[in-house]
Amino acid sequence: MTGDEPATVASIVFRPVREGNAFEETVERLLQAIKLGVVDHGERLPPERELAPRLGVSRVTLREAIRALQQEGYVESRRGRAGGTFVTYRPPRPRDGDLARVAADRGAELSDALTYRLAVESGAAAHLASTGLTGGQADRLRAALAAVNGADLAGYRRLDVRFHLTIAKLTGSPLLAAACADARMRVTDLLNAIPVLRRNIEHAAVQHAAIVEAVLAGDPDAARRAVVEHLEGTGALLRGFLA
Repeated sequence: MTGDEPATVASIVFRPVREGNAFEETVERLLQAIKLGVVDHGERLPPERELAPRLGVSRVTLREAIRALQQEGYVESRRGRAGGTFVTYRPPRPRDGDLARVAADRGAELSDALTYRLAVESGAAAHLASTGLTGGQADRLRAALAAVNGADLAGYRRLDVRFHLTIAKLTGSPLLAAACADARMRVTDLLNAIPVLRRNIEHAAVQHAAIVEAVLAGDPDAARRAVVEHLEGTGALLRGFLA
């Protein structure tokens, strides 16, 4: 996770939780950051003194949430000057039957999750295209595209998430950005249950470029169509592995 916090997608997941469900939602926020690769394996979570106010919880609640994740093997705490809470989670390597098992657990949620993601992400791209980008925002979008295009197989999904959430972040709408993160989270376990295919990456690169081109051209209809085509391809891939 980079250090220029307002300019990163980290602020999408590290947002205030509701008071009535503080512990549960704090765990959810941290898991979202970890599973989406916003804080990657080996990286350190923000210090408690920074993270607790960002989540709107007490440091006691934050520590309890971190302790729960530590017990499940997602993080570990290290002492000393270079200490802190570090992510130990790695997405599991796909095995035969993983996708079917995950899908069986989710049942009918798969189709709904794909529809939800398509709606919010296409809407985000169309909105961004309609509002226009500053020079700095355009540079950030191009940098996110270059990063995912240059990713190796191991890092591809993490940088793909950052590309899509960068679009959401650039809309300037915290609610829309949060919805996009939530939508991606709902399909993350399914995507992690299938292998990363080189041919699929090549196809996605063309689609990602089309999304960026439409956004930079200020064409909301083209941006929406490009996202729909891209995400329908993802849905088809998931259904193909399930068939």
